[in-house]
Amino acid sequence: MTNQGYANPDVLVSTQWTADQLKDEKIRIAESDEDYLLYEQGHIPGAVKVDWFTILQDPVRRDFIDKKAFEKLMSELGIANDTTVVFYGDKSNWFACYSLWLFHLYGHTRTKIMDGGRAKWAAEKRPLTKDVPSYPKTQYKAEDPDHNIRAFRDDVSNHLEKKLPLVDVRSPQEYRGELLHMPGYPQEGAMRGGHIPGAKSIPWSQAVREDQTFKSVDELQKLYVGQGITPDKDIIAYCRIGERSSHTWFVLKYLLGYPKVKNYDGSWTEWGNLVGAPIEKP
Repeated sequence: MTNQGYANPDVLVSTQWTADQLKDEKIRIAESDEDYLLYEQGHIPGAVKVDWFTILQDPVRRDFIDKKAFEKLMSELGIANDTTVVFYGDKSNWFACYSLWLFHLYGHTRTKIMDGGRAKWAAEKRPLTKDVPSYPKTQYKAEDPDHNIRAFRDDVSNHLEKKLPLVDVRSPQEYRGELLHMPGYPQEGAMRGGHIPGAKSIPWSQAVREDQTFKSVDELQKLYVGQGITPDKDIIAYCRIGERSSHTWFVLKYLLGYPKVKNYDGSWTEWGNLVGAPIEKP
């Protein structure tokens, strides 16, 4: 385990801890990447692939898979209700946190993040394999979606009326309205640029070190509390489609222990295209 004074130190595990659990049948390692081809190039032995786009998204409407589809997915991955899932991935674990958030949405909170993700595992020259594992199917039963961790656009509008804090985790250029999309992703933009009025700009990447591990509690508290993002308030984080903001949601909720944090997965792709929605620029 890694423990730097986090509010919930058990949610973050080291590469060594993960390596020691590879044969534990009660633990399932899951890789979730921004680059969907990485898993096939080599993954942690026994790890299953949880791709955010091909298996976690509804194929028609813009939403996640529903409860029934989630149960089917978990069964096919060999994940039971009492299985602990350890997520890891590229890009400082941002998509690993996205997958973890969705698992929590359907009540599967037996989850952990491998600190440092895929990059740290590879840097330590730990084993990778191209073998795709197969596990016996389970009879998984999901819970109804937990809307205490998911924000919709009406929640954001209510947040604005009450002047409650919003965290914009995108790049500074996106926040200022200079870019209508995430750098390098022009196909995933919005009609208008800027940010939700009153939102604080705290890019998700500021929560991690160069080696892609999470920063210490003192560093994280300084980062968020310094901008008025304190644990006594209801907080909504957003980005472009909710993937980067799920990383910030994980930091605030589990590493710092903030009790009321929601991820607005509609994020700027919705808000920046929403008729009549207020926008602010510096």
